[in-house]
Amino acid sequence: MREIVETMLKRERLNPTCIMCALNKYILRYPEDADKTDQVEYMQKVFSLFADAPKSTAIPVVVRDIENLRYELFGLKDDYSQIKWHFNEMLMKQLPRFRKMVEEAEEPLKLAMQLSLIGNYIDFAAVDHVDENYLNTMLEEARSKEFDAMTFDCFKKDLAHSKSMVFFTDNCGEVVLDRLLIEQIRKEYPHISVNVLVKGGEAVNDATMEDAIQIGLDQVAYVTGNGSNVSGTWFPEMTEESLDLVEQADIMFSKGQANFETLRHCGKNIYYLFLCKCDFFAGQFRVEPLTGIFMHEDDSKNQL
Repeated sequence: MREIVETMLKRERLNPTCIMCALNKYILRYPEDADKTDQVEYMQKVFSLFADAPKSTAIPVVVRDIENLRYELFGLKDDYSQIKWHFNEMLMKQLPRFRKMVEEAEEPLKLAMQLSLIGNYIDFAAVDHVDENYLNTMLEEARSKEFDAMTFDCFKKDLAHSKSMVFFTDNCGEVVLDRLLIEQIRKEYPHISVNVLVKGGEAVNDATMEDAIQIGLDQVAYVTGNGSNVSGTWFPEMTEESLDLVEQADIMFSKGQANFETLRHCGKNIYYLFLCKCDFFAGQFRVEPLTGIFMHEDDSKNQL
């Protein structure tokens, strides 16, 4: 087993709040016409998935297993293909305008990050209803979405001294704004080779290779699937190529709360950028919901 995988599996990730949240969301997610025997079997197996999970397991891994269980017992599988296509196309149509905004900004990299941060709102796993009008309003007001200035300064210093970067993507639509951010990073730091990891299989509305090709992400960086269909980035299930890229990277950039949940405490030089989209993490960071978080792996040590 690789050292980075062993390191990830040494730290407890399960916590009572997240377990109860996932149970409340999934325990009754069976067909209305399912008979009582099947309902009981499903509920028992859901409880077993949490009971049997090592404490080092991240919640997104268990949620993926519950989704597999729903498909196995009831043939239920949520299809986000049309939603993903829609949000990718919607943001692609606006990309030239956003690119112009970044080019004219006093701090282009900062604005590109602010736009990318707001794109993290497009999350059908964590947001009950993704309001397109609200999303567009936030994008217009991107400059008001502040994040930690000291972390931003450290990030720029790291970029100046790094040769290779791994970028962990999150959701559809959002990945268009990630493309804009990557373009700006390569413009300001042309010496950096950027490798982008997307999901290796369908995971809610997370970006896959299909999304990357749709929005032309493969035209601005090397893109590969990570081999896993877990929302987030789970080293124990990743391809050898993906792990090689991670081990060889000087700096890494992680988008989204699920990536933070799965990657934190791995000890690598990772910068996390995400919107705080649940009460648990809002409480951990002592912020209001949908507050932007930008932090380094070293700062995650005090987080659960």
